[in-house]
Amino acid sequence: MTIPIMLGVAILVFTAMRFIPGDPVDVMYGESGFITEDQLERMRKELNLDKPFHVQLYLFLSGLVRGDLGISYTRHRPVWDLIKERLPATVELAFGAFIFGIIIAIPIGIVSAVKQYSTIDRTSMAAAFVGISIPGFILGLMLILIFSVTLKLLPTAGRIDPILGLRLKDITGLHILDSIITRNPRALLDSIKHLILPSIALGAVLAAIVARVLRSSMIEVLRADYITLARAKGLRGFIVVTKHALRNALIPTVTVVGIQIGVLLGGNMIIECVFAWPGMGRLAVDAIKESDYSVIQGVVMIYALTFVMANLLVDIIYTFLNPKIEL
Repeated sequence: MTIPIMLGVAILVFTAMRFIPGDPVDVMYGESGFITEDQLERMRKELNLDKPFHVQLYLFLSGLVRGDLGISYTRHRPVWDLIKERLPATVELAFGAFIFGIIIAIPIGIVSAVKQYSTIDRTSMAAAFVGISIPGFILGLMLILIFSVTLKLLPTAGRIDPILGLRLKDITGLHILDSIITRNPRALLDSIKHLILPSIALGAVLAAIVARVLRSSMIEVLRADYITLARAKGLRGFIVVTKHALRNALIPTVTVVGIQIGVLLGGNMIIECVFAWPGMGRLAVDAIKESDYSVIQGVVMIYALTFVMANLLVDIIYTFLNPKIEL
């Protein structure tokens, strides 16, 4: 289903872009006063904006088949090159948010289920409710005010100190990984410090959702007959919870995590803007402001592919968690 889904997304995105008010050429050059109407028309012809809708759609889809996402109207560069430059930053932020969310969510979910209705359970679920409810940009600003402005412990923006960034050899585009590969402890520490606040702001929702889902699944599993039998055989509580209950409780949790991975990669625009993080989210926001159709389409296609592949990965993981489920 990946191919028809991506085809449908491509057609939908392309069509939606054509309903955005304004002409990209007018946005780029029309207000400058230094270009004539003939030059504007020639520019529209070069960008294929003078062709009928179905011809533009055909050119767009044929380019996708070849791996060509088009040329940026405002930056005059291939869209794929722009995405490749920004993608590592987005992946690094998403990975940091994922690690934070999972490290927080799994212990809370397990403990809350085992100690149902206890003070720990009620406090954890209240915190999870707050985590789901509070907007990411509000949480991000609060973190900046507390840890950057007041306590002066962590930086407010960017991925790395500019001076350290110039000295860091770019191998993978992931600053933390590049720092490890090149054995640069100062760059590694600075990259981690820059990553902490945006990861918390982005990963808070993931942590809250996963904790609540895992708790509900664990409570249901802990009431099952085979868990009662395992305890009757004298197995230690830790073994019963981690080996027998947790594995089955992870099946619905994996579904949520898979969806949230797509959200982390595709829903980070606001967080990237708050923390001046140079990823695809900021690229998309800038492209929307500039009516740069090609960049918007390219970024959305990457986001859509991420969601599709995340769901495919979830289906595959299912077979390992529950052998009764077949591909």
